[in-house]
Amino acid sequence: MTFWLRPAFALRCVNRFQRVVGFDRSMALAAGALAATVPLSIIAGAVLTFSGHKDTADWVIDRYHLTGEGADAVRLVLSPTTGTSTTVTIFGTAFLVISVLSFARAVQRLFEQTWELRPLSVRNTLNELLWVAGLAGYLTAVGLVYGLLGRGRLQVGAAAAQAPVTAAFLVWSGWILAARRVAWRALLPFGLVGGILTAVYSVGTTLYLPHLFSSSAARYGAVGAVFATLSALFGAMVVTVGSAVVGREAGDELRRIHRGERQPEDEVRREWDSVVDEARSRWNTTREQIARHRRPKEPGKP
Repeated sequence: MTFWLRPAFALRCVNRFQRVVGFDRSMALAAGALAATVPLSIIAGAVLTFSGHKDTADWVIDRYHLTGEGADAVRLVLSPTTGTSTTVTIFGTAFLVISVLSFARAVQRLFEQTWELRPLSVRNTLNELLWVAGLAGYLTAVGLVYGLLGRGRLQVGAAAAQAPVTAAFLVWSGWILAARRVAWRALLPFGLVGGILTAVYSVGTTLYLPHLFSSSAARYGAVGAVFATLSALFGAMVVTVGSAVVGREAGDELRRIHRGERQPEDEVRREWDSVVDEARSRWNTTREQIARHRRPKEPGKP
């Protein structure tokens, strides 16, 4: 387990995050998730309202304890207008299918780039549709978890119960979207890291999102709810991309250990000593340069 503490491992994770263009990839995933979830949430809200249950807007408001302008903005965006028809048109259905498949393909590209696989694009459409069905099941399961265990301001119990569900879904997502080219055992580190970080992020959003929704709605109106949702999705995608990167590097390290390529027992201490020595050397050089610039010049010398 000491490889987690080595500076070299952290540097490999940072380098891989840069190679997959982590922040740009996270923003693309967040935009795709927003384009897919907003129309899907509106349709789901209409179905839930028709069946006598709370719609999507009410679920989001209860989940994050939204009040005031933030709650009003969420209702304007996600709740169907009273007295209007909620019939789904052919164009709306086509847009929904295209947006959901586009998001699934973006997640597929994340796994292909992180695990350095040959791109499949539309040839993997059947697996993408299967993943979309699994995503719907995962979101339903998470909703049930928070409905049953979401107590208290932080909802720590629900977040802890969500972690294994998220871990299993992430491992299955990598396996199915990679067209089974990555063994599920190789995806286990990604699932474990992602499950833990997602639970921590969920607790953080429970605290921060009410303020974000209220401030955005006060400044931009109903559009502010969209901005706040995009911000929350971007954070979630950074967690996902970061977990994939760390999971890939951890999986490679575990395979090397399994083959017997073990580092010396004092490797962690040696690497940190090297980092400290280099930092101390750079600090001493910087101090000498500052002292040289501050030293008063002698008369007659430039």
